[in-house]
Amino acid sequence: MTGRPLRLVATLLLAVLVAGCGKADTGPQPWHGGRIFLATGNTTGVYYQLGGGYADVISRHLPGYEARAEPTGASVENVNRLGSGDMEIAFSLADTAADAVTGRGAFDGQPQPVRALARVYRNYTHLIVRADARIDTFADLRGKRISTGSPKSGTDIIAGRLLTAAGIDPDRDIQRVNLSLPETVQQMRAGSLDAMFFSGGLPTPGVKDLLASAPGAFRLLPLADLIEPLTARYGSVYTTANLPKEVYGTPTATPTITVSNVILVREDMPDQLAYDLTRVLFTYQGELIPVHPEAANFTRESASGTDPIPLHPGAARYYRNG
Repeated sequence: MTGRPLRLVATLLLAVLVAGCGKADTGPQPWHGGRIFLATGNTTGVYYQLGGGYADVISRHLPGYEARAEPTGASVENVNRLGSGDMEIAFSLADTAADAVTGRGAFDGQPQPVRALARVYRNYTHLIVRADARIDTFADLRGKRISTGSPKSGTDIIAGRLLTAAGIDPDRDIQRVNLSLPETVQQMRAGSLDAMFFSGGLPTPGVKDLLASAPGAFRLLPLADLIEPLTARYGSVYTTANLPKEVYGTPTATPTITVSNVILVREDMPDQLAYDLTRVLFTYQGELIPVHPEAANFTRESASGTDPIPLHPGAARYYRNG
């Protein structure tokens, strides 16, 4: 037995030993033995960086709790691990979280017991193509070898939806491969891929490294024209924005599709803990900004707008009363 199951067994054994020693009850004990695991994403993505910063903030400022960020395949995996009780907190794209709540998409017929603590920064959809791959328009992706992100990731979902919206079958009309961001970047550099999708905050370290490593060898393709078929099918969870040219040093800004990120917990998390986790997120937000600049791109006022994902009652109390 390795990993988290072993840690949980050790925590339970310790609790039994303490009880056996006849120590007096000292009041409510920390939930899950005071251990909080955060499901994040690829190690070269924003989720992992910001999740590590949030874990540090929790460990420093929430007495009785120690938190740790765990690398994952991102949104869908994160929601599944949160629902199974393997994680206490999870980062997710809002479209994936909405599917989880309603039991559709990757969670077809199986609604997940998740609630939101906050809506945070926006993810920008990156479609990066090799300059020598003869891809000038979205339609030119047909027949190309393309990474749509890690399996069970928000990137994989939005890539599939964008391709479908453009009339391209993601499983038949392209050579689809599911790779993590580090693996994708490696294969783009090697010339084994023609294009890649990634949904992330700005800047995404892995994307920045790729574009900086070979100026002129790769370029970003605009996506904003696909917003109409996306919103017609999935609602207002998707929006558009310009990916500023300064972020990656591109010649011009790139119109693209955006979707918000949310921080999720299980619906059975104690109300007081959900309140405290939300409180430390905003009380110590200034400590997160040096970790990644996207930490500055949400406010207490905007964070409560998680619809259609319900707020956890503890988080709702924080936004209501402070």
